[in-house]
Amino acid sequence: MRISGKPHACTVGPSIGAILLATAIVTVSTRPTLPAEPSRSAAPPSSVAVAGVTLRSVSVDFPDPGNTFPGAADAVNNNCLACHSAGMVLTQPHLSRADWQAEVEKMRNAYKAPIADADVPAIVDYLANLKNAN
Repeated sequence: MRISGKPHACTVGPSIGAILLATAIVTVSTRPTLPAEPSRSAAPPSSVAVAGVTLRSVSVDFPDPGNTFPGAADAVNNNCLACHSAGMVLTQPHLSRADWQAEVEKMRNAYKAPIADADVPAIVDYLANLKNAN
């Protein structure tokens, strides 16, 4: 709005401000309340069917993840546990030293595992000497 050629700010009168404030209060106070979130402690259903598809609960036994490799050099625990659980590695079939060497090199080259050259012999020795039943 211009009066006498000078720009002036247009202000909202007190009555319009009161109407806007009252509308906001009424809107907030009349919102429906949301239902309480379901309890997370309830047992999951054994099956769920939706649109012709049925999903059933299953029980899966995973190998013990283990926290460290038993009797291993620090090189094994410091490098291998970054990606693998001890339980997973300890249940692998017995491989020859050459096979484990190839596996370690694959981890370094294909998967870019940051294993130092000096750590490779200790890792291969440990893995090649595992006596797994699987």
